[in-house]
Amino acid sequence: MNNSFTDLPISINPKVLGGTPAFAGTRVPVTTLFEYLEDNYSLDEFLDEFPSVTRQAAIAVLISAERFTLEHVAA
Repeated sequence: MNNSFTDLPISINPKVLGGTPAFAGTRVPVTTLFEYLEDNYSLDEFLDEFPSVTRQAAIAVLISAERFTLEHVAA
């Protein structure tokens, strides 16, 4: 299992969205994915609204969030 967060499809650039973590190569903040899911939208609905985000990138972020959560709850 790879626990490196550097492998995530996320970029942080002060010149893009003021340094807000965004999906790499896009101007879509990562928090937007979580906000959509919290508001009961499906992953497909998120991807339809933000076609510059790939399914692979969104799933990678979700898997990493799950792993992070489980590792810190168990610690």
